[in-house]
Amino acid sequence: MEYVELKTDNAFCKIAKFGATLVDWKVDSNPVIFVSPNAVLDGKKAIRGGIPICFPSFGPWSYGAQHGFARTSTWQVAEGPSNSGDESSVVLRLEDTEETRKIWNFKFTLDYKIKIHGSTLILDLDLKNVGDEEISFTNALHTYFCVDNVEKASVTGLKGLDYLDKTLPDTPKLKEDRDQVTLSGWTDRVYLGPTDAVNIQGLPNGGKVKLTSTNLPDTVIWNPWNEKAAAMSDLGAESWPRFICVEAGGCVEPIKVASGAGWQATHRVEYSK
Repeated sequence: MEYVELKTDNAFCKIAKFGATLVDWKVDSNPVIFVSPNAVLDGKKAIRGGIPICFPSFGPWSYGAQHGFARTSTWQVAEGPSNSGDESSVVLRLEDTEETRKIWNFKFTLDYKIKIHGSTLILDLDLKNVGDEEISFTNALHTYFCVDNVEKASVTGLKGLDYLDKTLPDTPKLKEDRDQVTLSGWTDRVYLGPTDAVNIQGLPNGGKVKLTSTNLPDTVIWNPWNEKAAAMSDLGAESWPRFICVEAGGCVEPIKVASGAGWQATHRVEYSK
């Protein structure tokens, strides 16, 4: 599997060209991103962990496999990588092909800029509709964060938001009333934003992250817990306590892009201790 590496004076980032999946980001040698030790890295299956891109669908999809094809496609390097003392970036590109059009018959160019600057990771998505028909899609940056213990981690910034609880029958819409969201079992929720900022506490070595986004209004929190993790061959029962997925996306309301038009989004992850 081919990778692109970004380096600065205090940070390191590694991205697989398969799926444009960011598989490592460290700040001052502190790990931020989790990848399953059982992840399949042969280019035949989406990488379990890191930051997979869900596009052109988040979740089950009538056209094909869950979460779309971006995370199982090979992306091309469009710009860079450029490395300097305090900043490093690369632009990866996914374009429609004969194979993608068999699944989803639309023409597009999707550029994905990954940049590390100081202790911040900046992810920019830039979609252009180069076909004759309107494009409609959902998406997410399916981020797996390292934690010491998922039961002791917490997420703030979601109080007052409605959320869809996908662990309950009929996926009811409920309201979050907690200042600090903690997990005590299988969790699969889509918080309907936007929200100003989401903060995660409980990363290794006393780390925490602040998440802010533009044009990615929803926030997903997911952990399969013991039984479901054990049933995933690329995850395993030993891995679920070590991560929490907190994902930014447009997960519920489809985004529509007219012929010749574009769509842009940005996600920032700021690490601190």
